[in-house]
Amino acid sequence: MIILHLIGIGTGNPDHLTFAAAKAMNAADLILLPRKGDAKSDLIDLRRAICAELLTNPVQIVEFDMPLRDDRHDYVGAVIGWHDAIAALWMEQITARLPDGGTLALLVWGDPSLYDSSLRIAARLPDVEVRVVPGITSIQVLTAAHAICLNDLAEPVLITTGRRLREQGWPDGADSLVVMLDGHCAFQTLPAEGIDIWWGAYLGMPQETLAQGPLTVAGPEIIQRRAALRQAHGWIMDIYLLRKRGPV
Repeated sequence: MIILHLIGIGTGNPDHLTFAAAKAMNAADLILLPRKGDAKSDLIDLRRAICAELLTNPVQIVEFDMPLRDDRHDYVGAVIGWHDAIAALWMEQITARLPDGGTLALLVWGDPSLYDSSLRIAARLPDVEVRVVPGITSIQVLTAAHAICLNDLAEPVLITTGRRLREQGWPDGADSLVVMLDGHCAFQTLPAEGIDIWWGAYLGMPQETLAQGPLTVAGPEIIQRRAALRQAHGWIMDIYLLRKRGPV
């Protein structure tokens, strides 16, 4: 019997992990840590730091190299193939490290249920019981960093991706948008007048960077700062909230 714990670790700050997350880590027989290349070495370092700080039991830790996703026009097909390859790597490690069964833990950025595919990948594994330990999301860390409410009074919020915002524009029915997984500053494709933005990069980390204001003013500044940060660190994780300004 293999039990797989998908543990939400927030934005990489050990302080963001719950007691339940720490218990699940210490109860594991094996923790797998993915390596994503030299450009994102900070990410594996953060996972190592979390293990060093929170593990009090002798848990086996194994690092593995993540496969690369095909950069092709068929985005969905490329992602499905990528997920298949990741599942095969997980299964390879399970077979080699837990031949008689046991508990495996994977540390997932944010929460495993929100714009993360660990649950979809885990569904490919035969005879594995999946359990989820929820984590703080980057949305929560963003609103906390700016000390703002996620939504206007009695109003909804729509969570979307940079790709969809770029391809389909502002969705109908929402005045507030949270935009995740945006590598190309999709907000610059919108008519900026009357929109405010709250942006954050490396949230919860020592290099956390914030910006906010009218999109007409803050947008160009964010584009420049984001490019400089990516150049300096070799990678970037960011998220932002957009809100249409109501009539004065």
